[in-house]
Amino acid sequence: MSNAQPVLSICLPVRNAGPEVAGTIRSILAQTETDIELVISDNASTDDTEDVCRELARADRRVAYHRQPENIGLLPNFIFAMNAAHGRYFRWIGDDDRLEPEFASRCLAEFAADPRLILVTTGISYTAEDGTVATEPYESTALRSDDPAVRFGELMRLLNASHLMIDPMYGMMRRDVVAALPRRNMLHEDEIFAGKLALAGPWGHLPEVLAHRHWADDSVAQLGRLLNVPRWQWRMRNALQARETADYVNGRTDLTAEQRRQAMAAIRKMYLARQWKLVRRRSKKLVRLATAR
Repeated sequence: MSNAQPVLSICLPVRNAGPEVAGTIRSILAQTETDIELVISDNASTDDTEDVCRELARADRRVAYHRQPENIGLLPNFIFAMNAAHGRYFRWIGDDDRLEPEFASRCLAEFAADPRLILVTTGISYTAEDGTVATEPYESTALRSDDPAVRFGELMRLLNASHLMIDPMYGMMRRDVVAALPRRNMLHEDEIFAGKLALAGPWGHLPEVLAHRHWADDSVAQLGRLLNVPRWQWRMRNALQARETADYVNGRTDLTAEQRRQAMAAIRKMYLARQWKLVRRRSKKLVRLATAR
């Protein structure tokens, strides 16, 4: 592909997606904004994913295909794809997701209109395993605030709201800002990372549905095995998330004492709400088991 730096990199971490990944790639290459590159990181696929990707890469010089010689894990594969990118902006994409043709141009225009932004999210439609499609509008402007405590508090609130409203992991980001944020392989790491993004700078949001994702409501056990984290962390995931997020907040020297107090209060509120939800779910399960006898 060309040595010129593209304005946008779309990063596709993939493993064993087979021929379905071709539709994802074609939706990326069909963007109305043509100054893009597609960076594919194939995590040692054992099916025909490599053949599909290499064929499409040969047909379009904007595609860069990388193959891992062995399975390096889910999060490292995402990070590798981002680090292999060259664009000023980038976006991760799932191997069975789709983008509307105007996705890139609309997000880049939002960045141009507000140089403060580090991230632009859009409306996303989600297709569940039963084939139903759903989306939900997000209308708040709190994430655009100049106050990191306001942004962080809003993000903590959203973690216990509907996943249909906003997903920062699949927005367009400033690559230099995001690449500098530390990450750690653990359950709920994507939510911890979102909190770091909220502290890093203001976000923009486009309410139009410009992306499409498939939603699998995976169990904790499935996610734990996929991430290869110890079993003891599965039950402690909420506490570990709260502690990891709090440690990051306390390590930020750019926050005032009041901003840090507000952020810590938001973490506690998020954690308690999540724990209460877990208790209620377990209580209902026990009741069902008891009445079934």
